[in-house]
Amino acid sequence: MKCYRAYNLCIACELPLPELMESESEPDVIVRFGDVNDAIAKQHDGGTNIVGGIPEVGKFFIQNGREIVINPLPDVDEAVLRTVLLGPVLCALLRQRGLLVLHASCVDINHQGVAFLGGSGWGKSTLATAFHNQGYAVLTDDVMAIQIQAGRPLVLPAYPQFKVFPEALSCLGFDTKNLSPVYQSTTKLAYKFTRGFQQIPLPLQRVYVLDKGSEHLIAKMQPQEAFVALVRHTRAMGVLTKKEFVANHLRLCSELIKSVRFSRFTRKPSLEDLPNLVKLVEDDISNNLENSSDYLLATKS
Repeated sequence: MKCYRAYNLCIACELPLPELMESESEPDVIVRFGDVNDAIAKQHDGGTNIVGGIPEVGKFFIQNGREIVINPLPDVDEAVLRTVLLGPVLCALLRQRGLLVLHASCVDINHQGVAFLGGSGWGKSTLATAFHNQGYAVLTDDVMAIQIQAGRPLVLPAYPQFKVFPEALSCLGFDTKNLSPVYQSTTKLAYKFTRGFQQIPLPLQRVYVLDKGSEHLIAKMQPQEAFVALVRHTRAMGVLTKKEFVANHLRLCSELIKSVRFSRFTRKPSLEDLPNLVKLVEDDISNNLENSSDYLLATKS
C-alpha cells in the first residue's frame, strides 16, 4: 500500500488518496479494507475504539489513533469514500491522538497561522482560496488539526487541495473548465495546487470566527464567546464521548483561548468583496491592537 503525508503523519492506505502528497517515511497510521462486523461493533467505547457508519458509504473502525478499517458498501463511489475518510473518519483518529480538531481553514501570514472557523457553507474555503490567490501559503482547508504543547498551539499542515464552489473560483479569476467536482453529487470543485502549500507546522496566531451580516466587521471576542465557538465547531464531537476525551478536549479549548486572539468576522454575502476582505484581515493583523476596536470595511454601494 502507498504511504501519504498529512497532519504531520505518514498514512499507509490501501485506498488510493490522490489528494495527499506521497511519503516514504515509516507509517504512523494504517488504513486498510476489512470487515466491520457485529463483534467489532461491540468494541465501540466512544474513545480509543470508534465504530461508525455512514449510509450509502459503509462502516468504519477507528482504533487508538493508529488504524482505520474501511468496510465500504458495494459499488460505492470511490471519491465519496475518500471524502468521508479524509473528513469525519480521519477527524476522529486525529482526536484520538490528542489533537484539537476544528472545522476551519488556515493560511500562513507572516509565518504564523491565521484560521477561519465556521460551519459548512460559511466561507472558510472561499476565504482561504482568496488568500492563496494573493500569494499566501495555505496549511489546511476545512479540517484544522492543532497540537498544543506547553501552551503553544501549532497548526499541522493537511494537504494541497481546496473544495470550493465554482462561483467563488470564477469570481477570483480561476478557469474552472478543467476542474472536477469533489464527487459526483456535489457542486463543489476540487482545486489542487502545487505551489503555496505550507508543509511545516506553524504557530497559530489568530482565529476569525465567521458570521454573516449586513456589513463587513471584525470585532474582538470575549473568552466565553470564543469557548462556545470552539466547542460548536469541533470535529467529531458526537463520536468521542468517553469522559477522558471530553475532559481533554475542554482543556485544549481553554489552553487555546489563553494563547490565541479570537475575533468575530462578520461579512456580507458578496463574492465581489473577496479582495477587500483579504485586505481587511491584513489590516487587522498589522494593527495588532490589544484593546480591540471594530473595523468597518467601506464597500461600494
